[in-house]
Amino acid sequence: MTCRFDADTAVRDCGDGRFEARLDPGWWVMAGPNGGYIAAVVLRALALAADDASRAPRSLTIHYTAPPAEGPAQIETRVERVGRSLTTLSGRLLQGDRLLALALAAFSRPRTGPAFEDASMPEVPPPERCPDLEERIPIHARYEQRWALGSLPFSGGDRALCGGWIRLAEPRVNDALAVAAFTDAFPPALFSVVDDDTLAGGVPTIDLTIHFRAALPLAGAAPDAWVLSTFQSHVARDGFVEENGEIWSRDGILLAQSRQLALVT
Repeated sequence: MTCRFDADTAVRDCGDGRFEARLDPGWWVMAGPNGGYIAAVVLRALALAADDASRAPRSLTIHYTAPPAEGPAQIETRVERVGRSLTTLSGRLLQGDRLLALALAAFSRPRTGPAFEDASMPEVPPPERCPDLEERIPIHARYEQRWALGSLPFSGGDRALCGGWIRLAEPRVNDALAVAAFTDAFPPALFSVVDDDTLAGGVPTIDLTIHFRAALPLAGAAPDAWVLSTFQSHVARDGFVEENGEIWSRDGILLAQSRQLALVT
């Protein structure tokens, strides 16, 4: 293992689709681990279960059923179907008999078909001209983050919109595992429209879906490359809020889109 991210998302193959992991508190937010960190751990196990380097992750959906504790965890995977170009898998994250997360994933080779792109990368200053994100919780030390878009957290802004540049604290190429983590690494967009006294217990994720829009890592990707992550919420109601995200390479390639539903506590 060459960096902490790889060490803390490592899984051990126990055979029959079962894997062991250890959840590290360095990736904690509030009372439990960050959802993006858990997504990276589970995705690593699913990729090993798929066992086909020619099929890149295209879709991952995780439902978080209970907050994990620090320490050992088990991941049970199942290959649901292997088609000519698409592999579908399911996974369950457990500690003992306690179910923590349910996952579905699709891995595929590149396919031919119509192609267009109507998405555009937001215009923001480069990372060298953006301020560092203030460290408030353990996970912030695991990344370098530069604020570039929207009102700062707990500033009472007028839009639930935020974003900025991000990379792992230690040099590492941005593959699908890192990008999965990035989709839930920035402060929630909701924080941009509230103040410090509004939220008592954070915004724990109920479900997270990630659509990988490029085969990762990108060709020639540098281990110190920044990516731009942007997030926006449109409705907070009945104690729930949705959030839509995009992850862009510095040169404007859309790497992933995400959507999650979270509790407001």
